[in-house]
Amino acid sequence: MGLIEVVGVIYITALCAALAEEDVTSMLKDFVPTRTQPTEIHTIYATASVFSDASPTNEVTTETQTVYELPVPSLHLMSPWWDVFPFEKAQFECRVNDSSDWTFSWYRNGELLDDAEPNVSSDQATLTITPASQSYSGMYSCKAHHKVIGQSSDSNTVQLKVYANKPKPTLVLKPTLQQMFPGESVTFQCGIKTSIGWDYVWYHNDTQIQGSFTDSHRIVPLALSHSGRYHCKAKRGQSPFYTEQSETSTLQVSEPPTPTMQLRSSWLDVFQKERVVLTCAVGRPNWTFAWYRNGLMVQGDSTLALSLSGSFLNITAASRVHQGRYACKAQLESRSVSSALSNSKDVTVYENIPKPSLTKDSGFNPMYVGENVSFTCTIHLGSDWAYRWFKDGKELVDTDKSLRLHLRPQDGGAYWCKGTRGGPTSTDISDTMTLVVLEIPLPSLTQSTQWADVFPTESVSFTCATAGSSDWTYTWRRDNRTIHSGDGVSFASDGATLSISSASASHQGQYCCLGKLKGRSVSSGWTSGMTLQVYDKKPVVKMRQDPDFTLMHTGDSVSYNCHINRSSGWEYVWYQDDTRLSVSGNNYTIHSAVKTNSGSYKCEAIRGESPRIFKTEQSQALRLQIEERPSANIDVLTGWSEVFSTDSLVLKCEVKDSNVAWNYAWFIEGQRIANASSDRYTVTPQNDPQQSQYVCRGDRNGQPSYSQDSESLATKNLLLKRRVLLSISGCMAFGIVVVFLCCIGLRVTRKKKDDDDGPEEGELFLTMAQLKNRDDTPCPLIDYITDAEVKAPAKDGADIISSEPTTDVTSQDDLVVTTESSEAPSAEEAALVSFQR
Repeated sequence: MGLIEVVGVIYITALCAALAEEDVTSMLKDFVPTRTQPTEIHTIYATASVFSDASPTNEVTTETQTVYELPVPSLHLMSPWWDVFPFEKAQFECRVNDSSDWTFSWYRNGELLDDAEPNVSSDQATLTITPASQSYSGMYSCKAHHKVIGQSSDSNTVQLKVYANKPKPTLVLKPTLQQMFPGESVTFQCGIKTSIGWDYVWYHNDTQIQGSFTDSHRIVPLALSHSGRYHCKAKRGQSPFYTEQSETSTLQVSEPPTPTMQLRSSWLDVFQKERVVLTCAVGRPNWTFAWYRNGLMVQGDSTLALSLSGSFLNITAASRVHQGRYACKAQLESRSVSSALSNSKDVTVYENIPKPSLTKDSGFNPMYVGENVSFTCTIHLGSDWAYRWFKDGKELVDTDKSLRLHLRPQDGGAYWCKGTRGGPTSTDISDTMTLVVLEIPLPSLTQSTQWADVFPTESVSFTCATAGSSDWTYTWRRDNRTIHSGDGVSFASDGATLSISSASASHQGQYCCLGKLKGRSVSSGWTSGMTLQVYDKKPVVKMRQDPDFTLMHTGDSVSYNCHINRSSGWEYVWYQDDTRLSVSGNNYTIHSAVKTNSGSYKCEAIRGESPRIFKTEQSQALRLQIEERPSANIDVLTGWSEVFSTDSLVLKCEVKDSNVAWNYAWFIEGQRIANASSDRYTVTPQNDPQQSQYVCRGDRNGQPSYSQDSESLATKNLLLKRRVLLSISGCMAFGIVVVFLCCIGLRVTRKKKDDDDGPEEGELFLTMAQLKNRDDTPCPLIDYITDAEVKAPAKDGADIISSEPTTDVTSQDDLVVTTESSEAPSAEEAALVSFQR
């Protein structure tokens, strides 16, 4: 490639020739001046050495030089304003018209700006300054530099002023009133005295107000929502620079003050001719007032007067036309502001004075000492009454509507009241109400069970009762400690009964109760104490038998006694062989024992009522054996052979089936025979002329102590009857022999005299009727027994009894026939009557 050497030219136009076109390049071929026309053209001769691969060559080249005139740059302030504030951006532009290939240098007050200076930046022809202080103020200029043409002269200067601080707007509120009311208008003015080009930003309670950019902000009409804090800011520029915010101005928008109406007289409900005074106020000056009754403006008349500002309304003599609802309204005339209506008050005018009504807060009568009671005197018309109270015709000192009493015995009596107000206004007296005050009764404490000492698991009940009333509830204490439900203790719904279902040692103590009247603050005193004793174990039942023989006999009397040595109120249950007996009491007596009374006897003690019956353990068992009592028997020791030789009978008493020694007792007609204790007793006409009935009984000291009584033996005509019986027996035997012999004789002789006229066989024996009708037939007994023999004196029976052996008559038929009329003929006697049917 060839090398061109150029010396001493700035702008040259060169024409180079080369052996090959592609081997020649020009460093200036891209430069084409566009605007500035050259003023002179110079031709320059130069020698160029061209090197090639073969060998270097020297060529002569002709060049023409063109000389241009340098342009003057112009400096322009691109920001809208030349005075700026700290950190507000200012921008300069340096312009050269000829070419774009210029670079620029910048000057402030003739001094070159350092590219490293803070807050200063340049971009080609633009200089941007963000001043931090007033040191950035001054006259700014620029110079243009071209790499071919060279450096231009200085541009024009432009002044830049930098203020020391950001500006702060001034906020002004018009009108300058502390309080505004809805419907009025206000204007805020935001002003900045420094520089120009400002737009304004408005804030309400720190929130930007949209659509307002001027230096004034008008609000019309005002509303309550416009109350708050207002401030403003100013801004300018595309990348806005903001001033400081203004001071805050507070706008207070509130409803006009509602006037307060007050009653200056004593009452709103009045009777005719009474006075009513009302006032209206807002607590601020410059307000006037208008009055309304039932929504219509009130006009003064002869009995209604208004003050100059309207703050007072005075009704001097009330009448029915003045009745109604009153209210007032406040007006601020200078600003055309009116308040809402005040609170209202109803004025009532009555025609007649009422009668009071007397009531009592408690419906109870009688009441008790210590209770609180209130009488209320109610007057249904009017208000602010003063009350006068009377008891039994005497005025009390109380003047309230209610008469409150903490009752004492002397507070009983008749009460009434009346009302007064304003001096002459007075009601009639109320109806009379009578109050009865009684002393609080002391409840009575009783034990429902009959005993105050109980045993483990036994139930106990206490009852607390107030005479004459059932409206009491009760509280219980044991040893001065309040008793609560649980641990085997329960109460009735009103607490009147305390029940212990299963007593234990913890339930022992002294019990008392206190009554409280239901729904009332009435409490009685504590009753006197009642002590409950709880034994540590169940009692032992002991049973005794009297007499205490294990073996006894029928007819014996035996008694059992069941005894418990603790407490009282016991009932006793008896058992024979574990079967309950239907007897009661602690003694059980078998008055006349029978064999079915044999068995094992036990008892137990119970007390209480079902289902809470307490039972002791059963006593020890006592065994009783009942055997049949041995019976006594009377034997007649006087023999049959002695009936014709004695007039006395010897009787013997013997206890059957007994091997023990007995003593005997003899009874005649139920009366015991004195001094007769032997087993034998002799009956003679002297000691028994009436011939009575005899009974004997065995006695002894051991068991059995006596025998059964023998069957009674009647001795009446006993000897006579035995004699008759023996005579009859002899006749019967003799008759049988005679008949037998006759029969034999008849049988022998009958064959020989078959045809003889003798009596027929049917008439062989006579009937008893035939015998009675015949007086020629003697009775053999007449010859055997005579009255003289019956009446003959008796021999010494004692000698007979002792000298002859006795023969016991064991057959009852052989022993005695009780009466003559009851004797029956024997079989042999019946056979002697007749064989004829």
